[in-house]
Amino acid sequence: MQHEGNILKMRTEGIGPVQYFLPVGAAEIHLNPLVGQQVSLNFSGRINCISCGKQTKTSFGQGFCYNCLQTAPEASESVVRPELSKAHLGIARDMEWAQKHDLIDHFVYLAVSGDVKVGVTRNHQVPTRWIDQGASFAIKLACTPNRHIAGIIEVFLKKFYSDKTDWREMLKNEVATNIDLLGEKEKALGFLPAELRKYTENDNKITRIEYPVLKYPQKLNSLSFDKQPQISGILKGIKGQYLIFDEGNVLNIRKHNGYWLEINY
Repeated sequence: MQHEGNILKMRTEGIGPVQYFLPVGAAEIHLNPLVGQQVSLNFSGRINCISCGKQTKTSFGQGFCYNCLQTAPEASESVVRPELSKAHLGIARDMEWAQKHDLIDHFVYLAVSGDVKVGVTRNHQVPTRWIDQGASFAIKLACTPNRHIAGIIEVFLKKFYSDKTDWREMLKNEVATNIDLLGEKEKALGFLPAELRKYTENDNKITRIEYPVLKYPQKLNSLSFDKQPQISGILKGIKGQYLIFDEGNVLNIRKHNGYWLEINY
């Protein structure tokens, strides 16, 4: 089979195991059935901005042209740093967009993809956000009415927990198995001052996520279409937003949002 077009980050369904779908132009490839098979991805050299669609020589911020990086609401600094959101003050690149994305309930969470990390996600992005980060376990910590407050809680907890995923640990499946996530939640809440602790989320469910991986690599070699236009091999698995090939070769799909590929399998 062959598909050709601009790719976007993989869409997911379910958690046991996660089902992965790769958008390619107007088509969508269900990737799980391809695990264990030969897959070839060829980069044409063409990149289109995922916001305005304009062709660009260089992709910024996982898929934007430079102009959209500076102006598009979905590329604003508060996407990466929620505490910088000012939508609650009526300030945003696009208030209509902010009403739907910043001024809604957000969850602060703890997740384990290697060690424990703290993060923020919009309420409708559970469990998608956890899957995109390759988390094996996750629990909701707090629920806030907007993105800014969730970001303030995250910043406070960054004194005690990392807010970054170690992609190498995640892809090697070096997951700490002795973590009491509910206990960590109670500990984290204890770190918060009263004005932030009032946003405590009562749902103590621990979400466990399985990924379609035949074998996790011992050594990793990160691939990029910016360095080699053709990437191929036996697809050994998928985790986070990464394709895992044989010989420890891994490809971050989200990093290549907007790249025009020809895919054969």
